[in-house]
Amino acid sequence: MSKAEYEALAAFRYTLRQFLRGSEQRAQEAGLTIQQYLALLAIKGFPGRDYVTIGELAERLQIRHHSAVGLVDRLVAQDLAARKPAETDRRQVFVALTPRGEEILEKLATANRRQLRRLEPQLNLLAECLAVEEDVASSAREAVRKPAARPAKSA
Repeated sequence: MSKAEYEALAAFRYTLRQFLRGSEQRAQEAGLTIQQYLALLAIKGFPGRDYVTIGELAERLQIRHHSAVGLVDRLVAQDLAARKPAETDRRQVFVALTPRGEEILEKLATANRRQLRRLEPQLNLLAECLAVEEDVASSAREAVRKPAARPAKSA
């Protein structure tokens, strides 16, 4: 990788970290951990429905099943989420947001979206720089791999 690639990658990571740190700070100010905010977001943002199983939540957050159970326990204790048994299989439990959880998520997600929109031009520019640098590096690697064409012998 070239120095420019490292610089673009480091700048992209820095900008992304600024966004993540802002999200963490806003969650903390709302009385949540970042994991709790991410759980609320994963529940509300699950494709096709507004509830998840514990296993689906664990997968979305990339945590172990027992960690997701503890996280849901804490969300339920704070009245941010509720467990509902599945109608077809009582052994299966769904987790959905409560009205309080919806309200807190709405505030945090709106603020995070505003920050992301402010950072969007910078993130797009850095992503373009990374793509251009990768194209240049890829072309250079190809040029090294392919032997140069030999000039035709004259008769």
